[in-house]
Amino acid sequence: MVNTSTVSLVHLGCARNLIDSELMLARFAEAGLLISGDDRGVDAVVLNTCSFIGPAREESENAMRDLIARKESGEIRAVVVAGCMVQRYARELEERFPAIDLFSEISDYSVLATSLSTLLKGGKVESYIASDRPGAEREGSRMLATPQSYAYLRISHGCDHVCSFCAIPGIRGPHRSKGLEGVVAEARDLIRGGVGELLLVAEDSTAWGREHGDDLSSLVRALAEIKLTNKELDAGADPDFALRIMYAYPNNFPSGVLDLMRDHPRVLPYLDIPVQHIASGVLKSMKRAGNGGVVRRTLDRIREAVPNVTLRSTLLVGFPGETEADAAELVDFVHEYRLGRMGVFTYSPEEGTTGFDLPGRVPAPEAERRRRAILQARDEVLRADQALFIGKELEVLVDEVHETRVVGHTMMDAPEVDPLAIIEGVQVAAGSRLSMQVSSVDDEFNLIGTCHQLQT
Repeated sequence: MVNTSTVSLVHLGCARNLIDSELMLARFAEAGLLISGDDRGVDAVVLNTCSFIGPAREESENAMRDLIARKESGEIRAVVVAGCMVQRYARELEERFPAIDLFSEISDYSVLATSLSTLLKGGKVESYIASDRPGAEREGSRMLATPQSYAYLRISHGCDHVCSFCAIPGIRGPHRSKGLEGVVAEARDLIRGGVGELLLVAEDSTAWGREHGDDLSSLVRALAEIKLTNKELDAGADPDFALRIMYAYPNNFPSGVLDLMRDHPRVLPYLDIPVQHIASGVLKSMKRAGNGGVVRRTLDRIREAVPNVTLRSTLLVGFPGETEADAAELVDFVHEYRLGRMGVFTYSPEEGTTGFDLPGRVPAPEAERRRRAILQARDEVLRADQALFIGKELEVLVDEVHETRVVGHTMMDAPEVDPLAIIEGVQVAAGSRLSMQVSSVDDEFNLIGTCHQLQT
């Protein structure tokens, strides 16, 4: 009997979690389920959860309650919850939310797909799916949820760091590098499909290959030197594909990657390097390797090796014991290192982490005040830096096409997290490369301009 059941997926969380969502969608399609981009009028809705910090868990739980209400009203037949929150809380969620039909821990999701297919055909299945987390092997095919222009490429799983604020090692497990050949093969498939930019992601990109006596530069070089055949180029592969490195832990960053950023045309001079803080006492309490001086020397080394590098970072404020002087040092650090591309979060006490019971918690209103001060510093830096591009030409990779304009990003900006490049009065396909003449900067620090010439 042909299975004509329809399923939709609701994704929450980071880019690494998005890859899991794309894997799920591909497994569902392989199981004969029909995929819908609209979660109305479907048989089942799958929620891929995030459990990184308190607000993410609250968002996931609210989404669960909403889906349960829709099931009870008869709008949908089945509700599935998967991903990080299930992995973290295991059968506790099953006890708290008995109306949910299926729970699935992090896996290759093939069992989830077959179980959901069976359930929607009227069969009986186990309500909780537990399996080994993925390891070094290449993951299966994905149904991309990103535009034609870019895709995420996961290079490893898990993390070996013991940061006292972070629950990720408990959710994703210890660090496991994916094999070089498998990562290169996956990258080649994405490029063959016309993807113009690959964003290398992991819980800790810097650690790739370390357990095998290798380092990240070997992988980046192998990816950058992928040779495309004429047949692949004729079929739409992008010969100018680029690599962007995200989530790089700052300590022991391999110098060979910096050489590639500086010299290889396919390796963007961009690095997402979450430093979390600059005050040495706070870094020590966070159990981050090194101190404020080490962080500064690392950033100085990167900028010296790659003079045109764009740095993005993440900061965490309000950690237990953080003083007003520590917070002020962080604001000065943002100005000193021109960190205009940055995410800032307030500390969220996480059960199971060593920071959970630390004394000296900063009151939430004060932590938020400190976060706003850092955001103000960030915006001052970004506003001034973006204004320097007015009148200049920049290459833009187009992500979205609208009626009278296209929206994309420059090599200085990672999709989804950094400012946009908005080009008025042009219509081209997503994945196109344009030369943009910048005319202004809007209130969100996006670059506005016109198409100076088409890039071929």
